[in-house]
Amino acid sequence: MAVQASREVRTVIGRLRRRILNAAEAEDITFGQESVPTRLSGEQGVTASQLASAEGVRHQSMTATVTSLTALGLVERRPDPDDGRRLLIVLTAQGHQRVAEGRQTRQEWLAGEFQEKCTEEERRAVIAAMSVLERLTCD
Repeated sequence: MAVQASREVRTVIGRLRRRILNAAEAEDITFGQESVPTRLSGEQGVTASQLASAEGVRHQSMTATVTSLTALGLVERRPDPDDGRRLLIVLTAQGHQRVAEGRQTRQEWLAGEFQEKCTEEERRAVIAAMSVLERLTCD
């Protein structure tokens, strides 16, 4: 039973994640590029190497992504105050706005889907299931 639950949770979460991300898909940047501003939103600045590691891509690929996002005005490179040889990637004001708008769009989409496709009882069941899944994420 545990194996079946594991399989079903992974499958559904993967599909749901793709649907949520597609709800706020931007036309001017790729899915891979979209994740960088979101990751940077909670940071004061990170190096391209740190971003590449966090995103699971090669440094060269991340450098190209950062260059594209810089051209769009979403991120900028700044000297690291602790090490002048390094550059930190930070979100611009436009980048922060875009992340906030994307989150809002995704939240509205998911709430709308729950409202349209689920009964009140099903929504309560989802909330109860989330508390069970939350326990799995706590150490």
